[in-house]
Amino acid sequence: MERPLRYLALGDSYTIGASVVATERWPAQLVAALREQGINIGEPEIVAQTGWTTSELAEGIAQAQPKGPYDLVSLLIGVNNQYRGLSQDEYREEFVELLETAVAFAKNNPNRVFVISIPDWGVMPFAQNRDRTEIAAAIDAFNAINREETEQHGLIYIDITQISRQAVTDSSLVAEDTLHPSGKMYRLWVKLILPEAERLLLQE
Repeated sequence: MERPLRYLALGDSYTIGASVVATERWPAQLVAALREQGINIGEPEIVAQTGWTTSELAEGIAQAQPKGPYDLVSLLIGVNNQYRGLSQDEYREEFVELLETAVAFAKNNPNRVFVISIPDWGVMPFAQNRDRTEIAAAIDAFNAINREETEQHGLIYIDITQISRQAVTDSSLVAEDTLHPSGKMYRLWVKLILPEAERLLLQE
């Protein structure tokens, strides 16, 4: 029997699935969906932690030392750079380094890497006393950077930000902590991600 495909997910609270059970994390849901499509893929290996910025993810990768090569690698990072008011120029520089790290884990094959946009936490109940318009504008600015760099590197970019904004009118998309997505929202993300991930895995 062929070895299962290997998948590495890099990120922050959204990738580790803060406030949802492990099976509801979007990387776990993605693997389950890929298996339903007949793809032999192992459990996701996740290097992610709530609160991580780009530099902290880089440190986390250095400590975890994931052993490649991987058949699929995802990257979703930046919300904590925005939340802490860190420099957008610094974000661009560190994001590019992480992109290159992700490609290196994928046998230096950019056709096995995808990037996910940063969700808008400003729509969540947690942010009800904050300037939601300002947060949305800042998230859009960070996403403009990660989209530009992703596309310049020839990688797949998946925009889930608009899905995240549905939470402003649908409380079922919000986890119990009032800040993070629920498993239901992650399912909506996976519907967008699945065809791209499947295509990346099945191409030569």
